[in-house]
Amino acid sequence: MLSKRIIACLDVRDGHLAKSVKFVNTKNIGDPIAKAKEYYEDGLDELVFYDITASSDNRNIMIDVVDRVAAQVFIPFSVGGGIRSVEDGRRVLLAGAEKVNVNSAAVKNPKLITELADAFGSQCAILSMDVLGVAPSAAIPSGYEIVINGGRTPMGIDALEWAKTGEELGAGELVVNSIDADGTKDGYEIRLTRLIADAVGIPVIASGGAGKPEHLYEVLTDGGADAALVASMVHYGEYTVRSLKEYLHQRGVRIRMCYGTTERADC
Repeated sequence: MLSKRIIACLDVRDGHLAKSVKFVNTKNIGDPIAKAKEYYEDGLDELVFYDITASSDNRNIMIDVVDRVAAQVFIPFSVGGGIRSVEDGRRVLLAGAEKVNVNSAAVKNPKLITELADAFGSQCAILSMDVLGVAPSAAIPSGYEIVINGGRTPMGIDALEWAKTGEELGAGELVVNSIDADGTKDGYEIRLTRLIADAVGIPVIASGGAGKPEHLYEVLTDGGADAALVASMVHYGEYTVRSLKEYLHQRGVRIRMCYGTTERADC
C-alpha cells in the first residue's frame, strides 16, 4: 500500500500568499517563500503552488516566484495557474517544478492534458478541478459542476464525467477542490471525493475544507483520497505539518514520518 500524503497549498496573488473562503474575500496573509521553506523543514510530502489570478487575468504565471519557491524545497512541487500550452509547462518545469497543474485551460482545451502528458509524462500532468455542488440535472447528474476562472464561470460540465475524461486524456493525478468547502475549515466534501476516487484509477487529492486533524483522517479513509491538501489550518499556525502527520500515524494511517532536511533521503 502506498503511503498517504499531506500536501500544502500556496495560493499566490501578486507575489503574496493569499487565502479565501469559497473563492471570495481573498486576503494576503504572508510570504509564500518563507512558508514553503517552513513546511518542507517540518516534513511536508508535497507542495502545490497556484497563481490564483493568472487565468482570470489572462496572463502567464509568475515564473520568478516559482523559481524562488523551488530553491527552498526538495520535495515534489506542482505548479498551476495560467498554463495554456506545452511551452508554458516547460517554463514551469525548467523553473524547478516537478509537476504541471492545469485547470481552466484544460476545460477550454481538453487536448492540452494529452499534450502535456505526451511531452513530460503522465506523472507530470495534473488535472485540477474546481467543483460546485448544484441541483442534479440531465446535464449534471452527479450534482457537482465544474467551474473555471477561479470559481467565476460555471461550465455546465458534470465533475464526475470530467474526472473520467481527464484520466482518459492522460492526467496522472486529480486535484478535487470543493468550492463549497473551500476555506470553511468544516471538513472536506467527503461524498464528492469518494465519488471520484471510486470512478478513476489514478490518485485523487482532496482539497477544500480542512480545519482539524480528524478531517484529514476522514478524507484519507472514508473519502478514499490518496492525499489531503491543507491550507488555512497550517497557514494560520493552528497546526503544524508534523502534528498532522503524528496524528494520522497514531490513527493507523500509513504516512511518511520524515522531518527536517537531512533525514529525507533515508525515509
